[in-house]
Order: sequence, then structure tokens, then C-alpha cells
Amino acid sequence: MDNEKFMRLALKEAERAVKEDEVPVGAVIVIDGEIIATAHNKKEQKNDPTAHAEIEVIRKACKKIGNWHLDKASIYVTLEPCAMCAGAILNARIRHLYFGAWDIKAGCCGTLLDIPGDGRFNHETLITGGILRDECAHILSDYFKNKRMKSTC
Repeated sequence: MDNEKFMRLALKEAERAVKEDEVPVGAVIVIDGEIIATAHNKKEQKNDPTAHAEIEVIRKACKKIGNWHLDKASIYVTLEPCAMCAGAILNARIRHLYFGAWDIKAGCCGTLLDIPGDGRFNHETLITGGILRDECAHILSDYFKNKRMKSTC
């Protein structure tokens, strides 16, 4: 299934984030089955609180296609987007959001709020959560477990 294929690519981006000591969230943007952009969190590298995987991949995709309208695009993200990223997905007019793990602390695509699916905005993004959920959750829990272990040593 293509959804799993693209989410596995997002997971590879999350693995790159781990190697860079970034929170392991990866993202992929696809248009008509073609991978347009991939990215992962870069908050620590850039010292930028907006450098989430979703923002990074949206910027790359817009640059590649030469347009900020991503209305034919699907985005795959390993973790349910936060409010900032959900707003960016909505503002970029992304057609479909697929995410892996739910985020009970900050998720704004169904958990705490449903920003992209809220019909009151001028655009609505379709949302499908739980794609490779366990694998996406596992990379995050392992990362934070290792961080806690290092901080106690």
C-alpha cells in the first residue's frame, strides 16, 4: 500500500533526526504518487522553534514546485501535527494528511483539536491517523527513553 510506503520514508527521516539528536519526527510530501520533498525536525540544529518536520517539508515542497498552494499534495508525518504545523498544513491547502502516532500532549489533528478538519476555515484537509502507528510511536519512545537514561548518568 502506498500509504505505508510513504510513511516508511517518513520514518527514515525520523531516523535521520535521531542521528542528529533531534526529536524523531519525519515528513514527506507527495503529489500524484511522486515524492516532492522529505524532511525531519531541525529545531536544535537551527535553534528555531518553528523548524518542525512539517514546516521544513512544506517549505521544500513549495520551493520545488514554485508555488505555496499544495492543494494536490498529501503529507505523511510520523507524529500527529501540533497547532503550528496543523495551521501550516491548512494554510498550504494540503489535500490529505496521513500521520502515524497520535500526540496526546500536543496533537491538533484530532486529539486535542482538529485544526485541518475544522470546516469553519476556508480550506479543509482530510486526515487519516494511525498509519504504522506502533513503529512511529516506538521511535519516539526509544528516543526519549535514551535521553532520560543519558541525563541520569
